[in-house]
Amino acid sequence: MNAELQWSSRASVISATKKCDQIWAELLRIQQFGFDLIENSNIYWKYFPFVRMVRNGLLGQETRSKERGNSMSANAIEMRRRLFLKSLGAAAVAGTMSSSFAQLKVDILGVGANQFPIAIPAFIGNEGAPENIAEIVGNDLVRSGAFRLVDGPVPTSYDMTPEWSKISAVGAGAYVIGEVKKTPDGRYDLQFRLFDPVKRQETDEANFVCAKDDLRLYAHKIADRIFERLTGEKGDFASRIAYVAQQGRKSFAIMVADSDGHNPQAALRSKEPIISIAWSPNGRQIAYTTFETGKPTVWIHDLSTGKRRQVAGFRGNNSAPAFSPDGNTLAVALSKGGITKIYLMNVNGQNVRPFTEGSSIDTEPAFSPDGQYIYFTSDRGGNPQIYRKPVGGGSAERVSFGNAYAVSPAVSPKNDQLAYIVRSGGTFQLVQQDLATGNVIPLSQVGKNESPSYSPNGNMIIYAAEVGGKGVLSTVSTDGSAKSRLSGLSGDIREPAWGPTIS
Repeated sequence: MNAELQWSSRASVISATKKCDQIWAELLRIQQFGFDLIENSNIYWKYFPFVRMVRNGLLGQETRSKERGNSMSANAIEMRRRLFLKSLGAAAVAGTMSSSFAQLKVDILGVGANQFPIAIPAFIGNEGAPENIAEIVGNDLVRSGAFRLVDGPVPTSYDMTPEWSKISAVGAGAYVIGEVKKTPDGRYDLQFRLFDPVKRQETDEANFVCAKDDLRLYAHKIADRIFERLTGEKGDFASRIAYVAQQGRKSFAIMVADSDGHNPQAALRSKEPIISIAWSPNGRQIAYTTFETGKPTVWIHDLSTGKRRQVAGFRGNNSAPAFSPDGNTLAVALSKGGITKIYLMNVNGQNVRPFTEGSSIDTEPAFSPDGQYIYFTSDRGGNPQIYRKPVGGGSAERVSFGNAYAVSPAVSPKNDQLAYIVRSGGTFQLVQQDLATGNVIPLSQVGKNESPSYSPNGNMIIYAAEVGGKGVLSTVSTDGSAKSRLSGLSGDIREPAWGPTIS
């Protein structure tokens, strides 16, 4: 067996998955065939906190010795697995929790080739507001890859007739006049007018009244409205992302932020690792896997109340939750039968039933937006690939071809594309496959890329990458032309999930 991670019995592993039993299987592989193998595997960077803990001796010096024996008793395997889980918990408990995580910033790395020019001068009266509304709206539109900003004339009043000649001179295809007014009760009234300089007419107008803390949200809603008016597609800037932020080896948090990474709030802080975040369809809850009980268990967390409940804590490993489109069913990866398979359950944790069968490792379930299929990662063909199986019953069919390694499926909300991670040499790349034609295009540079998640309208993908040895979040348009990076000032950022649009 070599660094290509060929699959076999107990030591086989889907290296890019988010599952503890796969982590454990990889550690067994390291133990049997040399620790240096991990340097060439996805597990090294995807699960760096676990790897570092192992390298720091939590499993003993034997882990770093290059043992070559290929036979281990079931009892020995189970004992070492338990030691591994125990070590994770002990290391986490010994840590201290950081008081805060850094605000993210957005770096525009590239834009689309055919952007629509739009002028969005500063909103009238914005000087006294804590947020720059025009800047937020403009950055949203640019991040989509569909627009570019041009300098237009600054309006002198909200009701004025635009200076058409000046707008035409800068080449603007659309022009915005906006105003911010503080109301007597301390809230803010945001209003805007959208103009077509070619037709010399107003095409849209709206106003929103909001609290101070909601200014960014409603700026995103203005961007959504402009985006829909000019493209015919719904915008999704007024949405949220969730991700795991880590500082050191002993401090983890689930952060929820605006779609542009601003205004991050901690939904959960923990001394134990957190992986596999999934949003409920209504955006009110998230599911995730935590190690806080000494083994991986699945929880559902209500974001408005902070209350949470454990829904999967069976013997073995419980991980990779995914909500059905109607929000009533949860797909999870469980090893309670010995081998990790996909199970379905009600969102309250009841009515657990198997979805996949056989001797293969099946994990990373993802529902299609119509609820007809579950896509998942499996080694049933020898190497990890993407498969799908009808929810109503039937046989699984392979979906990914052309690469020896494909993991972490994410289905577009439009139900026409599939994003996943492929291995290219010793690195990992985000690709997208057209489900009708099978054509595959790369969406990222080769590197340490993982965990793709589509935006609500299916036009963007967020994923985790590594830059300068630190985890960051990146976004890319589905045609690959527009790219941006949400980079933190400190800490490692992993496991992103893009939530639904906020109504």
